[in-house]
Amino acid sequence: MAPIPRYPFSIIVLAQANPINLVLSDNRVRIGRFAPSPSGPLHFGSLVAALGSALEAARDGGRWLVRIEDIDAPRNLPGADRLILQQLERLGFRWDGEPVWQSRRIDLYRAALAELAAQGRTYGCACSRKEIADSTLARAIDGARRYPGTCRNGLAPGRRARASRLRVDAARDDVRIVFDDLVQGRIEQDVAHDVGDFVLDRADGQVAYQLAVVVDDAEQGVTEVVRGADLLDSTPRQILLQRMLGLPTPRYAHLPVVLDRHGDKLSKQTRARPIEGGPPAAALCAALGFLGHAPPGEFDGAPVAAVWDWARANWSLARVPRVRGALAPGPML
Repeated sequence: MAPIPRYPFSIIVLAQANPINLVLSDNRVRIGRFAPSPSGPLHFGSLVAALGSALEAARDGGRWLVRIEDIDAPRNLPGADRLILQQLERLGFRWDGEPVWQSRRIDLYRAALAELAAQGRTYGCACSRKEIADSTLARAIDGARRYPGTCRNGLAPGRRARASRLRVDAARDDVRIVFDDLVQGRIEQDVAHDVGDFVLDRADGQVAYQLAVVVDDAEQGVTEVVRGADLLDSTPRQILLQRMLGLPTPRYAHLPVVLDRHGDKLSKQTRARPIEGGPPAAALCAALGFLGHAPPGEFDGAPVAAVWDWARANWSLARVPRVRGALAPGPML
């Protein structure tokens, strides 16, 4: 199968990044990012992801960026973005450059959609979620109903497109994605079989996360994506989009997700307790312990700067537990 060529879109996007970020050899500048959604304040699960990404980016003098993923407007909580930034600062995080907001970058995502459409890789879909649920029992790898392809060959008479889907075509592209995650190991996924054609432009007018994150990481020159393992199954879709758009693929490391006492992911939706009020150093030490880097006992009550110094000096992804999820420490539930 012929390799996917680089397209003009990739040149447009990457040219907007700092030129130093375009060096893609093994000695390239290490650039990581933390990308919270402003649907509520920072909680322990978010802290774990932020800490792991910041420490990995800091190796060899790399850069760490903050991106507010507010593209899913209905989920946003007014003021949560500023609160998250304030919480990060209180915990001793320092990022490079100014934070960026996805809601201010819509033109970039629309350009990517236009490029994919020009390649013939997207099509309009008129199906509602209920219609999809009524027409298939097949499940995608993330548990959602796998789209049966109703509109793949054109809309039925009288129907109008509500969304735009990516045509995952095994006859045209190599849709079997294999990559080595730096924490979880070898990951293999057949996107056609395990996911199917997925939405890029939603019925509510919002650009889908899968496309936005691919464009953002490329435009910002991100080389290391360190995040929670709840996004591991989404990664092959993102790699497929990177290949279609001629964009570089960063290194991935998916950290264990923090679970509550019921085994559910600690999240704002499950009313996870915000990180606020308590000693910042204690929260940092708890997050380090969760990631397999428990500081010595003498760091109890130490200044935040001392905890950070110890963490930077001792950080290694090799010490992070090779599991997809683990129970939160009792005080953080």
